[in-house]
Amino acid sequence: MNKVLLLLMAISFASCQENKLPYLGTASTQGDTTIYPTIDSFTMLNQDSMEVSSNSLRNKIHVASFIFLSCPTICPQMSAQMKEVQEKTQSMDDVLLLSYSIDPKRDTIPALKAYANKIGAKGNKWHFLYGNQEEVMRLADKSYYAIAYPDSLAPGGFTHSGGLLLVDKDLHIRGVYDGTSNEETKRLLKDIAILKKEK
Repeated sequence: MNKVLLLLMAISFASCQENKLPYLGTASTQGDTTIYPTIDSFTMLNQDSMEVSSNSLRNKIHVASFIFLSCPTICPQMSAQMKEVQEKTQSMDDVLLLSYSIDPKRDTIPALKAYANKIGAKGNKWHFLYGNQEEVMRLADKSYYAIAYPDSLAPGGFTHSGGLLLVDKDLHIRGVYDGTSNEETKRLLKDIAILKKEK
């Protein structure tokens, strides 16, 4: 959780500096060009058994979360905030939502489909992703700078961060937001509008 708080603080500070969103992660340089980290390649299935990959996310803004369906703590709040983002961006074809399951043993594709239907997720907008658990955990840690791992002492058997991650059309992380906060969701929506104006 400290990891997420530090990112929130860094982003809040950077956002005050100018009306452009910061890039998360450590940049490198090649000559005069600054190279920012991007989401690693992946291919998973969504609740409709359709492939979603890093390639299919290019030229799309996306908001990502890491959840599990039997989560007894923050996941329902995170899904409620994601649904708000879905409703506010429904007419924006270039904005997608991804909820990665960190518990594929229990969160089967039919289970994800039932959950998506239950909460009113729209399949063309909000993808609940099913994939290899190790790959999901690696993406969380290395690509999204999120926390997600099995923990027998944690409620539901997993420790995970409650952040919603904002990713631009070139797969750069541009923001992290508390997925249990209405105010943070409002900030996320404002930042989506900023990203949409970027060239």
